[in-house]
Amino acid sequence: MSVAILGAGAFGTALACALGEATLWCRDPARARAMQTMRENTARLPGVTLPDGVVVTSDLDEVDADTVLLAIPMQQTARFLRDNHAALAGRVLVACSKGIDLQQMIGPVGVIHSVLPEARAALLTGPSFAIDIARGLPTALTLACADATLGRALQDQLSTPALRLYRNTDVIGAELGGALKNVIAIAAGVCLGAGLGESARAALIARGYAEIVPLARKLGAEPETLVGLSGLGDLILTCSSEKSRNFRYGLTLGRGEVFDSATTVEGAATARAVTRLALGEGLDMPVTAMVAALIDGKITLDQARDALLSRPLTDE
Repeated sequence: MSVAILGAGAFGTALACALGEATLWCRDPARARAMQTMRENTARLPGVTLPDGVVVTSDLDEVDADTVLLAIPMQQTARFLRDNHAALAGRVLVACSKGIDLQQMIGPVGVIHSVLPEARAALLTGPSFAIDIARGLPTALTLACADATLGRALQDQLSTPALRLYRNTDVIGAELGGALKNVIAIAAGVCLGAGLGESARAALIARGYAEIVPLARKLGAEPETLVGLSGLGDLILTCSSEKSRNFRYGLTLGRGEVFDSATTVEGAATARAVTRLALGEGLDMPVTAMVAALIDGKITLDQARDALLSRPLTDE
């Protein structure tokens, strides 16, 4: 089966590099022509050469593949699917984004099914940075698919010697793990950016994980998924490296600086969505609420710190 990747950002380009043979769709015609000619995505992955087997195009009519990886930002996915549902119908669709749709309050596979109810869909998620994948460094990801047979076929099709995919049928758990960890990564960045130290960051990560697990389980996630690659594994990576956009965004918040608004930060939208979900479920999620309030300018850094440190002492 052939593979196409829709979305020529860093992650979509990295997946094309890892697979070696694929059609890579880029929304911008001029950028697509430049990538096809120069064999490099200078805007997103400078210094990485596209394999000869990767064809870059801006024309969806030229995308003729059985399996389509959707490397589209989470908040743009629903509109993209609605605008192009005829071209995508009947293909296997693999979501490669992380987050919760603010309009429908569902994850990426849920969004696919909301537009294309009969679609055979899966999710590719887990601890990874685009540059590591593009350079062929060892990376392990979760391939979540409710259809176990389809999951095995996709695992065989998309795995490479360096990119190892592990199957999981718990799509909801994998969606939530990949979305919720971004919020905690922002908080971890804020912690370091504000000069609170490494010990405070470790405590915040642990308490953040403790608050997202009950929400995920209440929404249908399996506990085992949350301690796997798409849960704890992704949380560890995202909270510990400036390669993470969400962590860098938190650093700028903590330092009182301005972040590059051209860079997608899924955790910002997710923080708002999760705060609404938590209220609806009657759950207390102080770290998530703090992140959402900071992003929206409702509280200052000092107020956020004081609010978290003044909470009642309880059993762990």
